[in-house]
Amino acid sequence: NNNADNPSCAGIEGVLESYLQSLRTVQLYGPTNFAPVINQVAGTAAQVTDGSQYHVLLIITDGVISDMLQTKEAIVAASALPMSIIIVGVGPAEFEGELGLGDTREGG
Repeated sequence: NNNADNPSCAGIEGVLESYLQSLRTVQLYGPTNFAPVINQVAGTAAQVTDGSQYHVLLIITDGVISDMLQTKEAIVAASALPMSIIIVGVGPAEFEGELGLGDTREGG
């Protein structure tokens, strides 16, 4: 949401508002590093020990992941936390099988 001190969005309305603001202000370019943001959200999710909150990290990207090893490690480390990670690839880049998941090609 462009606020480093409080990067959360409240509900789907907050997500949509943040997305629309980002469309006007963010210039997409590489490298595309996911691990830092995954680790940041994981740190926030790890602070919730009473089951009262669940975090959803939505990453919309137009490029191939530059820090693939670190991203995989961050996802595995976050897997036991109250959070989900959704990565959506947009544009002409080749995303199929990027994380080794969801490759639906025959033999893939």
